[in-house]
Amino acid sequence: MSHTLGIRQAQKQKTRQAFLDAALSLLEEQSLSSLGLREVTRAVGVAPTAFYRHFHSTADLGVALVEEALGSLHPMIAGTVSASGDSDERIDRAVALIARHVREHPAHIRFIARERNGGVQKVRSAIAEQMARFADEVKAELAKQPESAGWSDDDLLMLAGLYVDQMLMTASTFLEAAPEEQDQVARVANRRMRLISIGRRHWLG
Repeated sequence: MSHTLGIRQAQKQKTRQAFLDAALSLLEEQSLSSLGLREVTRAVGVAPTAFYRHFHSTADLGVALVEEALGSLHPMIAGTVSASGDSDERIDRAVALIARHVREHPAHIRFIARERNGGVQKVRSAIAEQMARFADEVKAELAKQPESAGWSDDDLLMLAGLYVDQMLMTASTFLEAAPEEQDQVARVANRRMRLISIGRRHWLG
């Protein structure tokens, strides 16, 4: 019995992932608000009723895509901030991480960039919650650094938010840049984050 349940669970997970993959592919050329349920089920090759065994709506499907796109980044971003080295070295690592992630997951980045201010409120909220989590996690790492002595929690959260917003903007810029423009995007991103770091050093002065 347990073996049969395991097979069914695996098949269910496989079908659910097929919905996510099909939606992500379709969203390369359109927004989530214009994506039809039948369009997704047709791409997967199942009846429309099968969709509701996995998601209540296309908005719920979008929320699952947000988790897929951003969920795995939390330990990587926190690890970049907490890594050894000075501020410039940490910034270099962060920009390199963003560039690699965009190369490996362009469809996910495009989805987040478009839907962050898109027409589906539930998905906008899910992205905002993920970004708030990033800011909280970066704040926790920044608080451990000697440069943060004397900073209030609110100011540290503001600083973390600046870094996180810049990371997302950098990802979007890498996504849209031609191959020959990638180095310039990295240089600009480095300079912008270094400007934030300079402001940090003088904030309490």
